[in-house]
Amino acid sequence: MSFKKGFLWGGATAANQFEGAWDEDGKGPSVPDHVRGGTVSSPRLWDMEIKDGVYYPSHKAVDFYHRYAEDIALYGEMGFKCFRLSINWSRIFPTGMEKEPNREGLDFYHKVFAECRKYGIEPLVTMSHYELPWGLSEIYNGWTGRDVIDHWMNYAETLFTEYKDEVKYWLTFNEINIATMPMGRILGLGMQGEDGKPMFKAEETPEEASDRFTALHNQFVASALAVVLGHRINPEFRIGCMIAGTEMYPYSCNPADVKEAQDAMNMRNYFCGDVQVRGHYPYYAERYFKDHGITVRKEAGDDEILKKGTVDFYSFSYYMSSTCSTDPDVLEKAGGNMITGMKNPYLKSSDWGWQIDPLGLRIYLNDVYGRYEIPLMVVENGLGANDVRAEDGLFHDTYRIDYLRDHIKAMHEAVLDGVDLMGYTMWGCTDLVSASTGEMKKRYGFVYVDRDNDGNGDLHRERKDSFYWFRKVCETNGEDLD
Repeated sequence: MSFKKGFLWGGATAANQFEGAWDEDGKGPSVPDHVRGGTVSSPRLWDMEIKDGVYYPSHKAVDFYHRYAEDIALYGEMGFKCFRLSINWSRIFPTGMEKEPNREGLDFYHKVFAECRKYGIEPLVTMSHYELPWGLSEIYNGWTGRDVIDHWMNYAETLFTEYKDEVKYWLTFNEINIATMPMGRILGLGMQGEDGKPMFKAEETPEEASDRFTALHNQFVASALAVVLGHRINPEFRIGCMIAGTEMYPYSCNPADVKEAQDAMNMRNYFCGDVQVRGHYPYYAERYFKDHGITVRKEAGDDEILKKGTVDFYSFSYYMSSTCSTDPDVLEKAGGNMITGMKNPYLKSSDWGWQIDPLGLRIYLNDVYGRYEIPLMVVENGLGANDVRAEDGLFHDTYRIDYLRDHIKAMHEAVLDGVDLMGYTMWGCTDLVSASTGEMKKRYGFVYVDRDNDGNGDLHRERKDSFYWFRKVCETNGEDLD
């Protein structure tokens, strides 16, 4: 195998799905703290006010806040070189608008990073992983408010200064490109939703879409300013973007399907990368905004900020690929996979209907590296499955091992193709709450957590078969995949 020396093998988590302790030690509520649990057939609902007697999965999650030493010790046992986690903004600034940070929140992450150092694990910190403080959502309608940039910069300066000797690798916004779709309004941008209605919005007016793309523009500016600031505070910082990567194929060789797939790749995948890596809006955006009646509200000097604040590396999540078609009959047969596109008849799917396509990861790596020619990192990849305890009392998740093995082989081929790949952090290394459905049943981890969809369980941890398999992967730098 040809993964470079120092390749960053590890796992990834997000505070709102992992930490718990939602109102402890000075932490304020965040946007996810207002979102109820759900399932695939029963979507997650949004509450303007947190209600008694209602289950909000983020409130306890899987309690990393109190079990961080145990969890990081397990990562050390596996031989992780890297642990991707997010800092919960409202743990540092409870409403997002304070001038001075919450010291207990800062100290918690100092303790986390100290545990990582104990095992030689490099932290990879996401500054904003769907965790906007509720106060900023309520006062400014999330990132639509330009003043949120100033509050973000106070937050960014605090993190960069506080942890400048403990963290080298940073990501600004998680899966920033979900904001190119209406479903990203609440989750990605912290915009206000309708009380008691689903978190994911399917349709918008042109005015609502204008607000959404203005909010996304404000995130672009905030990210660029943070990159410039971070490099000034510590020139050794490596600061990246993070994209929700999905390879989009035309459903057929009909030129209309090919164009549909090209348009989907441009606006869903490349648009945000083009801004954050190249430093300007891409050529195709103007036509898209005109065709959809969208006006992005910018300020003087924004274009110069975007040019100065380009990222050092490009990171992304990759779980599946999808297809695009303009044929009404194909659209009708697509079933429940409409958010990302049509089902591919050549691929198998997970228990949750996500299409499994390792070759698509190699294609995506080649496409992205060919476009930008900066280092890449796969920071989310994994299989959500309903893990069932076997008769011997253990978890024999061979299906997860197969999934990960095939995707690591695809990464290897991409490296041989010439792609500069920095690392791989598998998603949900310890079982955690699903962002899309709020379930615990949809498990990703090497480590089982005793908790169910209703929040029951004692939260104890157990190693699955994949735990021992991934330990070999880390020990051999990806050479032993058996």
